[in-house]
Parts: sequence; C-alpha cells; structure tokens
Amino acid sequence: MTDLPQPRPGDLRVAAVDLGATSGRVMVAVVGPGRLELAEVHRFPNGGVTAGGSLFWDVLGIHREVLAGLRTIAATGPLDGIGIDSWAVDHGLLDRDGVLLGNPYSHRDARTDGVPEQVWQTVPAAELFARTGLQHLPFTTVYQLAAARGTAALESAQTLLLLPDLLGYWLTGEIGAERTNASTTGLYDATTGTWTVDLAARLGLPWSILPPLRDAGDRIGTLLPDIAAVLGRTADDAPVPVVAVGSHDTASAVVGVPAAGPGEAGERFAYISSGTWSLVGLELDAPVLTDAARAANFTNEAGVDGTVRYLKNVMGLWVLSQSVQTWERDGTRIDLPALLAEAAALPALRTVVDIDDASLLPPGDMPARIRALASAAGSPSRARPPRSPARSSTRSPWPTAATSAPRRRPPTTRSTWCTSSAAAPTTRSCAS
Repeated sequence: MTDLPQPRPGDLRVAAVDLGATSGRVMVAVVGPGRLELAEVHRFPNGGVTAGGSLFWDVLGIHREVLAGLRTIAATGPLDGIGIDSWAVDHGLLDRDGVLLGNPYSHRDARTDGVPEQVWQTVPAAELFARTGLQHLPFTTVYQLAAARGTAALESAQTLLLLPDLLGYWLTGEIGAERTNASTTGLYDATTGTWTVDLAARLGLPWSILPPLRDAGDRIGTLLPDIAAVLGRTADDAPVPVVAVGSHDTASAVVGVPAAGPGEAGERFAYISSGTWSLVGLELDAPVLTDAARAANFTNEAGVDGTVRYLKNVMGLWVLSQSVQTWERDGTRIDLPALLAEAAALPALRTVVDIDDASLLPPGDMPARIRALASAAGSPSRARPPRSPARSSTRSPWPTAATSAPRRRPPTTRSTWCTSSAAAPTTRSCAS
C-alpha cells in the first residue's frame, strides 16, 4: 500500500484504531496546517463469540488485527502516534501480574438479566442517576460487575480496563481509564468527574480495581519494545507515542462534528451517530440530572474537552446486521443495496414495532423476533430478504455517520486527537 498519504515537513502521520461491535478498522491520517488526509489501511469483522453458554469478545483477535493495521502503516512511512476508540461499558479484568483473567464478556450476554433490579435494592435507580447521570441500560458496567460478584475472576482481579484502555495497555504497559468511556460505566460521578467508590463499596464491588483516570489528549506511553519489533521498528527508531483519544467512539465522532461546541459564540448543535447503536443528542457544558431527564431515560456521558454528551441511546443497525446474518446462515446470499431498496419501496409506517424492545437485544434470529413483535402489535410483516437471487456484497454493510448543523468548528477549539465510529470508510477521523 505505497499510495498511503505521506507527510510534508511539519505534518504528523498518525494511526487511528476505530473499533465497532461488528467491524474494526485501522486508519492512517496525515495532519498538518490546513491538511487532514485519511486512508483506511485495514478493516476486519468483529462480533460476539459464544462459548460455554456465554457471549464474549475475542479481544486477542482484535489485538492481532490492530497490530496488522499498525504494521502496514509503519512499513509505508513514519508513524508519529496512535489512538484507539471503541464501544463502551465492556471491559477486561487483570490479575496482580497484569495478565488478562479471561475473555471480556459482551454487553449482550444474558448474565445481567434481572441484575439492575437487584442493584436498585441497595442503591435506588434515582440515586444512581443523580450521581452518574446515566440512562437505564441493563448492561452498564456496574450491572456487569454486580452480576460477577462471587466469581473467581472478580475476586482475583486487581485492575479493570475498558476495551480501548486494555488495548492501549498491551501496546504500552500503562494502566488507566480515559474519561469519555469511564463515564459510561455507572461508576463515574457526572458532576465531580471522579469514580463513585462509595457506591461501589455499598454494592460490594471491589472499587480498588478502578484505574486512574486520564483525559483525551493525555499521552498514555510509548510502544513496548516487543510491540515495536512486531511493527518492524528498531531500537534506532524514535519511540511511538500512544495518545488517549475520546476512547468512546461516540465521543470521538461528536468532537469531529464540524461545529463550534458549547460556550463558543453560543452555538448549539444536535448530532445523530448511527452504528450498531444510534445516539441522538447535544453537546453541553454541564450534565442534566433532573427528574425529567431520568424519566425520559436520557443519559449524560463525558465528552472531549470537558463537555457533556447529553443523548439518548436507541437501537441502531444491530437489528439489520443480525437479520442479514440469520438469512445468510439459512443459505440466502444478501445484496444489501437491493435489500434496502426493496424496504424503501414499501409503504411508510406499514409495520410499526418498538425497536428498543428487550427481545431484540441479544444476538439470534432477528427476523423471527420482528415478526413476533409485529404480530403482537397487529401489524403486517414480511421480515425476509429480497425475492430475487442476489450476489453477496463485499462492501461492509454497517455504516456509521454523524450529522449536524453545517457551521464549521473553529480549528483552535480542540486540542486533542480524535477518531470516529467504526463502521464506514468515509467517516472522518481527526488528530491535531
């Protein structure tokens, strides 16, 4: 890949690792005065792996794919830095030697079923929202940890690392938690920006496993010698820094929106970021912790540069991706553009179902679940692929985008690196 963008004097050439629940990618970006040039270097599929009745992430496989992309970048030009983002809430546990205790669970695993209600018996839902500002989602990290109480893994754990921080740890050997992702755990105080160790203690969770917090833009460390060697670098090469970006992919997507943020000339903008989940919200300068916000099930997540992403999580392209997987397992070859065209030709609102229904959360036969919801609602449903045979599309079908008001964000308003959500080659990433 010799045609990848190359820096001019004064430019930086950096790698953006952008991980989504159905695919991941490694991008190269050249950044300089008035210049941002991007190219996708490596894309790979991702998804939950079922083993022993549970759903896990193949995090070592993800690490291998990340190294493959970084190796290509390092082999085709300078590498001045690396940033990593991913989805939220999921995590790995390390033992006292810094060794991963097991594959991280997927947030779609059933182990948190009924756990929120157990947690609320000790810390009421209203109190949790007043402290953390998070909407109710049954798979939030605090509920995952509560589900793990009494397990050998949690009792042996010395450190909890969210997935971008875990991958950064394997690159650098440095421990920490970047705030935009930490804010999604249900163990992060939305007002003070600190861990809620008192709530963790009340819930019988080992709060000492929560790592030191860091901000987007902080330098995590440099590549470990063995990692540098895998990338083809020698002892004579300059160390490659790994920098904390907005490690929640939505935080990086929002900071990349070309508009001024809160407090900047009074501009306000709304965004829609669509991937496996869709997120609709505003960027604010303070959390909204009112009873009305809790009743509406809105959430407050930390953004880059001390902002707050006040938003609503709704089901995104997960339903589509699971439907395609079901049909392909049944032997139907799917052409996604043809499928979407046929769906678009149907009458609007002919069938209406609750896309956030709990039955749609786990992986599995999504068309059958859609038909069941439609039947219960008295709506017609086909929930099937196109009639005509179609060739499989080699293009990744899970686009991610962020849209906003057209006003430009002043180039001086952001000082940190950022990457955007993982699913589309055209989605912007940035570094400055």
